[in-house]
Amino acid sequence: MSGPPVEDKPMHLHLYEAAVGAAAALAVPAAIIGIGDEPHEQILPGVHPTVEIVETVLNYPLPGEFLAGGTPAAAPVEKKAVPAFLIMKQQVSLADYGLCVSDGACDRADAAATQEDVPVTGVSFLDAEAYARWYSKATGQTWRLPSAVEAAAAAAERFGGESFSAAADDAANPSVRWLRRYREEAAAKRPADPQPKPRGHYGPNTLGIEDFGGNVWEWTATCYARTTLAADGSVESVTENCGVHVLEGRHRAYMSNFVRDGRSGGCAVGTPPENLGFRLVRDKDSMIARARNWLRAAFRSATHYDA
Repeated sequence: MSGPPVEDKPMHLHLYEAAVGAAAALAVPAAIIGIGDEPHEQILPGVHPTVEIVETVLNYPLPGEFLAGGTPAAAPVEKKAVPAFLIMKQQVSLADYGLCVSDGACDRADAAATQEDVPVTGVSFLDAEAYARWYSKATGQTWRLPSAVEAAAAAAERFGGESFSAAADDAANPSVRWLRRYREEAAAKRPADPQPKPRGHYGPNTLGIEDFGGNVWEWTATCYARTTLAADGSVESVTENCGVHVLEGRHRAYMSNFVRDGRSGGCAVGTPPENLGFRLVRDKDSMIARARNWLRAAFRSATHYDA
């Protein structure tokens, strides 16, 4: 006696049923994994290509202000071990940032509208943090601003660091002071170039990171700090101010979190930053995050096929 005919289902329906069955078996409430409250018409961002920066050790000039005996001192250079990480190959574009604005999660940038693929500029530290939160939620991944030392590792040969004034004058060697003044005057006379260039204009560095050291300085997650050094060079005290953050680019700069125009405030060596922008680092997903992303994909597929 033959039974009812077996329906030959397309492969995607088998996968969908398996996904839904797994979700039911796990009995994980949608609200807990963060997929039940997604809007029906969701703005999905594009994929940002990343470059893996391998674990490395840097001779790294520390950011911040350093005082010894009440006078400015050279920034100490320390060996810093930097674990491997993933960072965006290019700066976040104006168009990408515009998706966050359209979704109501970011404030509009102080940048002129254009059809060209330019980096977003006219953004503050607070704007960059808002975009990182939105992009993390939209992708189900964890994205954040790089630390200053991660930015230095990614910049490779283009890292500017504390290039001029951070070096303390040597009373026993006047040529140090003369050289510092010459470099500062040369930097001050460099023609301004405020117009954002299309992404890729300045090309990649030796690690494949594009446009670092161009005319867009990049926000980092590192707070400004004032450090007092003892006579032997050891640290006496550190006062951290997280209302100001470090930017890396042609040279290092420090800006208040709300500043969008580098020429309007802050502290920079040489000429002020022409533009303020950013790129993000992607952290590895936890097991829970990977499960959440898998379930999100399954539910989105179900919605697509039901429609």
